[in-house]
Amino acid sequence: MNISQLCIRVFHQCVKDYHVHNHVDHPINNPYSSYSFEYLLYLKNHIDTVQWHLEDIVRDPNIDPQEGIALKRRIDKSNQERTDLVEKIDDYFLHLFKDAVVSPEAKVNTESPAWAIDRLSILALKIWHMQEEVNRQEATEEHRMKCSNKLNVLLEQQIDLSSSIDELLADIEAGKKKMKVYRQMKMYNDPSLNPVLYHLSQK
Repeated sequence: MNISQLCIRVFHQCVKDYHVHNHVDHPINNPYSSYSFEYLLYLKNHIDTVQWHLEDIVRDPNIDPQEGIALKRRIDKSNQERTDLVEKIDDYFLHLFKDAVVSPEAKVNTESPAWAIDRLSILALKIWHMQEEVNRQEATEEHRMKCSNKLNVLLEQQIDLSSSIDELLADIEAGKKKMKVYRQMKMYNDPSLNPVLYHLSQK
């Protein structure tokens, strides 16, 4: 099994597991060894899945403002955790390909393998929820048909993205592409970099 197919399988399993209870506060039950690559993939998609539903909740026009603020801060924290985990997945690939002999003509890809896998995780969520809309019996036939067409596009995108990820990893292994990672350096959660936060500390 290639990497992209492994990712899709684990992501689908995680989304399916979440929807057994379908609650943002239900604790994760990661079935994989904490030392495995699959563990990172499952955890990554769990963060994405919970955040997906938090984004749904916070868009309720009748939400209590204080609850909305609390949810927004929770989403910010989730975004930071998501970024940190993507970087851990890239660390896995850095170690995996540490002995690759890089060609002098090798180029750097526009995104690292883990950020491409991040998109594959989000795509798994889009596919799951679009399939729900296709199957929603109370929806109109027109709605279900539109969602069916969108689902076909998402499935095609999943195939294309999977192929691109596997090709990128093969090129890195063969030395045709450089494995280079830039840390995201998010600023809004850092009290030393966010002007609102560091001005507060100076008062």
